[in-house]
Amino acid sequence: MTFLGNIIWIIFGGFAGGISWFIAGCAWCITIIGIPIGLQCFKIAGLSFWPFGKDIVYNRSGISFVVDILWLIISGLPLAIVHVTSGILLCITIIGIPFGKQSFKLAKLALMPFGAEVVYRY
Repeated sequence: MTFLGNIIWIIFGGFAGGISWFIAGCAWCITIIGIPIGLQCFKIAGLSFWPFGKDIVYNRSGISFVVDILWLIISGLPLAIVHVTSGILLCITIIGIPFGKQSFKLAKLALMPFGAEVVYRY
């Protein structure tokens, strides 16, 4: 079921979300200081392309909180707004609710991505 969900997700919006995370990662990697942030964006882009069958585990620390604040100001809000908007649009129909949930999961991750780890669900 996760494979089918991921295929449908790619067709109906997941590709655009993954590309937006990839572009944010490229923009952050332009500077040397932004490379760790860009690498996290690339990890989340992979999750954004194939979100079904994966969960997010948060391990917070003081450093990740400081980087999250910097991220939120520069890139986090636009990505979160896009994911929340797509989540609302997907939840209009009953069939779209699982896809809307994935979009809301990515919106939460867009607000505070550091200290988050992607784990596979079996």
